[in-house]
Amino acid sequence: MTHDFDTIIDRRHTNAVKWDIAETELPMWVADMDFATAPAITQAVLAKAAAGVFGYGIVPDEFGQAIARWWADRYHWTIEQPWIQFCDGIVPAISSLVRTLAEPGEGVVVQSPVYNCFYSSIRNSGRVVLTNDLAYAGGRFHIDWAGLDATLGDPRAKLFLLCNPQNPTGQIWSRTDLARLGELAATHHVVLVSDEIHCDITRPGSAYTPFALAAGGANSITLVSPTKSFNIPGLQTAAMIVPDADLRVRAVAGLNRDEVAEPGAFAVEAAIAAYTHGGDWLDDMRAYVWANQDYFADFVAEHLPALSVIPGQATYLAWVDCTGLTDDGTRFADFLRAQTGLIVNPGQMYGENTKGFIRVNLACPRALVEDGLTRLAAGVAAWPTALKS
Repeated sequence: MTHDFDTIIDRRHTNAVKWDIAETELPMWVADMDFATAPAITQAVLAKAAAGVFGYGIVPDEFGQAIARWWADRYHWTIEQPWIQFCDGIVPAISSLVRTLAEPGEGVVVQSPVYNCFYSSIRNSGRVVLTNDLAYAGGRFHIDWAGLDATLGDPRAKLFLLCNPQNPTGQIWSRTDLARLGELAATHHVVLVSDEIHCDITRPGSAYTPFALAAGGANSITLVSPTKSFNIPGLQTAAMIVPDADLRVRAVAGLNRDEVAEPGAFAVEAAIAAYTHGGDWLDDMRAYVWANQDYFADFVAEHLPALSVIPGQATYLAWVDCTGLTDDGTRFADFLRAQTGLIVNPGQMYGENTKGFIRVNLACPRALVEDGLTRLAAGVAAWPTALKS
């Protein structure tokens, strides 16, 4: 490994959402990393900044070329240039697509538990959340196919938001599952939007498949971004990939209406640098993060038997079943913060069917993982006393 992920970078007092907390607290919640980004990205940003002029920008051909080359080389998906549209971020794109492809009062299907911004994007737009809960059995999450068929068949359903790979469970959907999802969406004339922001952060040896490669792109939109993979969410850069020409016209019109298709000063250069020169850094980061994942899971299995880490194949997030201790993840997360200073996400954020879970961000130096586990163990030990109070 040629890159340093052990050095602790002091992010306090830098206007960082994650670290704008008390000095004694340890944040392992919001999904950004505590690693410096790939050197090539920093160099690209510094070169742009050196000019000292930050006017309106354009999206050059190199942006789409870098994306197409990355997906062809890594995931064997051939993307044609006209399919690619820059956007300011995946969440702004989702919100725009919800408003464009569903009318007020119409429904958008999600599979709970799922990324919390799916819910807010739907509700804030005046659309209806239609939930198809993932089934939890044998320590893993599975698609409830009969339930999904019924939900997509709801006359209100116009859009299906898929998380591939899945956040928060870390599930990588198989090519067979993705093809079946595509068939169901097409049968019910529901547009499928696949959020693939976590696709690069897979366990070494585990293969992610782009939805459109498995299922075809006639009825789908894929959203991708280097922001999670390279820890640059503050640069607001992403892309919408729409193979179908008619659907693309509608989707792009929506982005332009909502003013979320114009790049910030560093957005394009950072993405090109990431997808052109960031591969070695990404592979080192993946190896480091998955070593953290294994260390975390082994500690929990040995020392905290009331908890269970769900084995995932993607993301840098540990999804922890706490139902052996409590069925109220929000109360437990609040207790952990008050008692130990450890900040994690409660399962309720992602769906009502995972109230007894927490999500823990492990994209940080090993020393912080060790600190987090010490705090988690202290919280678990103190929890029975808290229940009596």
